[in-house]
Amino acid sequence: MYSMKKKLAIVGGGLAGCEAALQAARMDVDVTLYEMKPKRFSPVHASPLLSELVCSNSLRSESRENAHGLLKEEMRALGSVILKAADEARIPAGEALAVDREKFSSAVTRMTEAEGNISIVREEADEIPQGDAVVIATGPLTSDPMARAIQGIMGKSALYFYDAISPIVFAESIDLSRVFRASRYKEGNGDYLNCPLKKEEYDALIDNILRAERVPLKEFEKALYFEGCLPIEVMAERGRETLAFGPMKPVGLVDPRTGAQPYSVVQLRPENKEATMYGMVGFQTKLTYPEQKRIFRMIPGLEKAEFVRLGSVHRNTFINSPLFLAQSLEFKKRPGLFFAGQLTGVEGYVESAAMGIISGINAARKVLGKEQVVPPSTTQIGALLRHITSADPGNFQPMNANFGILPSIGIEGGWRKRRQMMVDRAIQDMQEWIDRTLR
Repeated sequence: MYSMKKKLAIVGGGLAGCEAALQAARMDVDVTLYEMKPKRFSPVHASPLLSELVCSNSLRSESRENAHGLLKEEMRALGSVILKAADEARIPAGEALAVDREKFSSAVTRMTEAEGNISIVREEADEIPQGDAVVIATGPLTSDPMARAIQGIMGKSALYFYDAISPIVFAESIDLSRVFRASRYKEGNGDYLNCPLKKEEYDALIDNILRAERVPLKEFEKALYFEGCLPIEVMAERGRETLAFGPMKPVGLVDPRTGAQPYSVVQLRPENKEATMYGMVGFQTKLTYPEQKRIFRMIPGLEKAEFVRLGSVHRNTFINSPLFLAQSLEFKKRPGLFFAGQLTGVEGYVESAAMGIISGINAARKVLGKEQVVPPSTTQIGALLRHITSADPGNFQPMNANFGILPSIGIEGGWRKRRQMMVDRAIQDMQEWIDRTLR
C-alpha cells in the first residue's frame, strides 16, 4: 500500500544523525538516513557501524554536580537512543559513562536498523537531498562535496574547517584583586579583564609553555595552522617575545594601580551577556589539558581558575550558527532545512547527540505541520541552543555543556549551592516542557 506519511531525509549516521532519525521515526515520520560508510570513510573512521566513536570512549561524567551529568539526565527524559546504547555497552569508569566502542556502535546500529520507519541508504550524499524536511548531521569531518553544498546556500565564508579554541574560565574563579578592567586605548566601557605580567612572570610562563607536553597532531591536521591563529606554543617557539608582541601585547593598556603599562597582559573577554564566563584571548593551544591547567594558573588572577573548557586546535567543520540558525536548529533562510551535531557549533559526543534530538523533533514537527519547539534556556539543552544561536557571530567558537551558560539562579550562598539549585531547576523545567509540549 502506498504510504502517505511525510518524509524526512537525514544526512549522516553519527550520534546526532541517529538521534534525529529515531526521534522522528517515533513520531511516525518516514526517515531516509544517508550514511556514506562503508563505501567511503573519513580520515578517522574505520568501522561500517553507525555512531562510531573516533576520539574517546568516554561520554563524560554522569554526576548531577557536573554539567554533562545534567545534560544526560535531560536527554534520558527525551528518550535518547545514544544513552540507551551507552548503558548497554558501559564499562567501569568511576563517575564517567565510558563504553566499549564496538558494542556501543553495534547497539546504535541495531536499534536504528530495527526501526520500521527508517530506511538506511549506504551512499554518500554529495548534495542536500530532497524531502519534506532535511537534517544535515555530517559531523566535524564533513566531506568536501557536502561542504560545498552547504556553502552554496550559506556563502563561502559560512563554514569553519578547524577549531582554534581558547580556554574559558568561570568569572567567579578569577581573582579580581589581581586584574584590571580596560579596553585598549580606553575604547568602549572597559569590556576586558586584563591580567598584567611582570618580565619575570612572562619569562616563567614562556619557559613552561615551551617545555609543556602537547597533544600529538593527526596526519590530516598538520596543515591546519595559519598565521592569524597559531597555537601559543608555536608562537613561543618562534621567539621568546613573540607572544608579548602578539596576543599578550600590552599596548594601549595602563594598569590603574601602577599608572604604567605592564610588560605583558593576558586579556579575558566576556563570553556571554551575563559575563559569567571569560575567554582567554588568543590562547588557542595543543597543550594537554593537565598542562594547560597547570601553566595558565601561573597567570596573575588565574591562580584558582576553574575552566569552562580548555583550549584546542583541531579539524572541525561547523557553521556560524548565530548568523544562520534559529534556536529550533532550522536554517533561517530555508524552511525545512535543519542542522544537527557538531556542525551547529557544539563540542562533544553528548552535546552533538542532544542537538540531534532537538533537530529530529523539530524536523518531524515541520513535516507534520506543527510549530517548532525549544526547551527552556534554564536547561542545559536549551542553554546550548540559545548560546550557539545568539553568540557574537564575529567571535563564534564551539561550546560544550557547562554551568556558565545557564541563567543565574540569583540567590546568596556558595557556588555549590547555586549549582545544585540550577540542576534542580533544569530537571523540573525540562520535565514540565516535555509534558506540556511533547506529550
